[in-house]
Amino acid sequence: MPTFIIERDIPGAHKLTAENLCEISAKSNEVVSGLDVPYKWITSYVAGDKIYCVHEAPSADDIRRHAELGDFPANKITEVSAIIGPETAASAP
Repeated sequence: MPTFIIERDIPGAHKLTAENLCEISAKSNEVVSGLDVPYKWITSYVAGDKIYCVHEAPSADDIRRHAELGDFPANKITEVSAIIGPETAASAP
């Protein structure tokens, strides 16, 4: 299943409280459980005035639908084409 990075512009995101983040997470989980497609929220990162989310879904349209139903912004949706990390250097030809 494709993996997507979702960039969400949320002014003051870095000031969200643990309670706020819990509420956002609960809403996202609720929306995911109601979707009629395979969908997995992997993780999210709060950084400055943005939240960057990593989700697996059949398409970018499904990501948009999740955002609309959850009342979350989805300012930029990008499909991941490759994953690399420190171990990637060890597999060089």
